[in-house]
Amino acid sequence: MVLFAVSATVLAGCSEDGPQAGDNGVGKLSPESIRSKAERAAAGASSVRLAGTLVSNGQPVKLDMRLSSDGGVGEVSTGGMTFSLLRDEEDLFLKAGDEFWLHQDDGKDDGGSPSDSDVAAARKLDGKYVKVPPEDTAYKQLSGFTEMKLLLDGLLKLDGELAADENGEVDGFPTIRVTADDGAGGALEVALDGRPYPLLLERAGDAGELRLVDWDEEFEVNAPRKEDVVDYGKQISAS
Repeated sequence: MVLFAVSATVLAGCSEDGPQAGDNGVGKLSPESIRSKAERAAAGASSVRLAGTLVSNGQPVKLDMRLSSDGGVGEVSTGGMTFSLLRDEEDLFLKAGDEFWLHQDDGKDDGGSPSDSDVAAARKLDGKYVKVPPEDTAYKQLSGFTEMKLLLDGLLKLDGELAADENGEVDGFPTIRVTADDGAGGALEVALDGRPYPLLLERAGDAGELRLVDWDEEFEVNAPRKEDVVDYGKQISAS
């Protein structure tokens, strides 16, 4: 699992004086203004680390992704399967174990045990990077986990009447908590010191919780070495 860390150089300080505290002044603003400033801070950031769980159609999806405008790297777990994603600009790579690749063959024949050739192919792909063809239907779905702007635009939404009346804390950093419909429409914990980044998102309808940390931390995403890449030879999404 990608290690999870918080940069004290981006956000620092502590809050003791209630919801009006904080050197960035957002604790004195209306809930709508706090949300707006958090969204603008996120939109202007160069990078972020997003970790937690989303729930879609009753299916939990666990993410631990480091993202920038040029790419992303991290892990996704869903349906009992875990795989790594790496996107370097337009080039998208997927790395997974042999069980993942065997699962891609489910239902392609008689639904019985995998053939010897399927097992051999899965072993060849085990732990290797596979470049996802842009024309594959899986490309858009998988690359979405590596798109910083796309993820933030879709996730930083609150649905309902806003309220902000209490301080919180995320990994030791002071926050102001903004809720929609008393939390039923989601909640944001927004940094009180430094730039007003959203640090924690609770999605509406108990649809997951995500931490957003390491804002503007520099990191590199490099395409894997050629010797670590295997040609899958067919569409990832075929099933």
